[in-house]
Amino acid sequence: MANKIILNETSYFGRESRKELINELKARNFKKVLVITDRPLIDAKVTEMVTKELEMEKIPYEIYSKIKSNPTVENVKEGVNICKSTNADVLVAVGGGSVIDTAKCISIVMTNKEFEDIISLDGMANTKNKGLPLITLPTTAGTAAEVTINYVITDMKNTKKMVCVDPHDIPVVAIIDQELMDKMPKKLKAETGMDALTHAIEGYLTKASWLMTDMFHLNAMALIFKNLEKAVNEEDKESLDNVAYGQYIAGMGFSNVGLGIVHSMAHSLGAYYDTPHGLANAILLPYVLKFNGKVCPELFKNMAGALNLEIDGLADNEIVDKFVMEIRRIAENIGIPKTLKEIGIKKEDLEKLANQAINDVCTTGNPRETTKEDILNIYKEAYE
Repeated sequence: MANKIILNETSYFGRESRKELINELKARNFKKVLVITDRPLIDAKVTEMVTKELEMEKIPYEIYSKIKSNPTVENVKEGVNICKSTNADVLVAVGGGSVIDTAKCISIVMTNKEFEDIISLDGMANTKNKGLPLITLPTTAGTAAEVTINYVITDMKNTKKMVCVDPHDIPVVAIIDQELMDKMPKKLKAETGMDALTHAIEGYLTKASWLMTDMFHLNAMALIFKNLEKAVNEEDKESLDNVAYGQYIAGMGFSNVGLGIVHSMAHSLGAYYDTPHGLANAILLPYVLKFNGKVCPELFKNMAGALNLEIDGLADNEIVDKFVMEIRRIAENIGIPKTLKEIGIKKEDLEKLANQAINDVCTTGNPRETTKEDILNIYKEAYE
């Protein structure tokens, strides 16, 4: 069996690296930019940090900013229409996972018109053409959407989060400029940071993991675990920089091997309750880890080692418990709620959430074989 890795053509890292955007636009001979962002980033003057570079070089651009926190089919269709009307030959996404996911989907539809209904992109879409060129500047240290071949769009009509997997959507350039992340509110830093930690852990545990992705995931979880609390609670810039590197490294891995049922269950919460994705992952992660620890304790030993946890002399189940306890500790210390009840999930909805989660594309990657009843029991355990 051949293992495959797909990554960006080019990536830049470091504060002020957004200035490389102009060089890339000129080198690739792009003439008209559609900037995809959201209203909070415009109001916080984060988008302006990028558009200012375009204005200084007199590069024409227009903005599409009507992106929801869980972007919808309607968001994408509107963005496609705007892209057509502007005659843009390149997309520049300035935002978190929601913005970048929307931009990816717009990119794909612009060059694969047979998928204009959007919902036919669900799962492994058989697109024929690379998307309209996309350059991404993430503003959150969490989703790694700038380096993955995945994007998630909500089908409101069917109350479903579509997990779309397509190598044709990967951005041609990713620019990880941590100055764009400095203004994130504490809550968002916490949720996106836990999202990144979930990516690293689930990517390491997934069935398809192998030597190269293990290298990415173990290093990513160590970076994130070591720096997340200071990045969130002290707004320490060096720590934020390291979390941003860690989330990108995690993306290099999980994009190529998949995830597990933390994401399956989080996708259901997002579809039914519009729960922020990072928050859903953060709450569910310890409960799913406890469930999975029964079948792969040796992997938990490796992860505990990566986090420098003291595990000498501990039995397998004790190592799993210690690892889970550390994940709970860091989540609590950065303000993540402990239960689904705290964020307004209704107990009577857990059955339908489980019905959808068991059919999610991420479920097949879970290291432990999982039934709908297993997922329902985990939801119940996480409820209160």
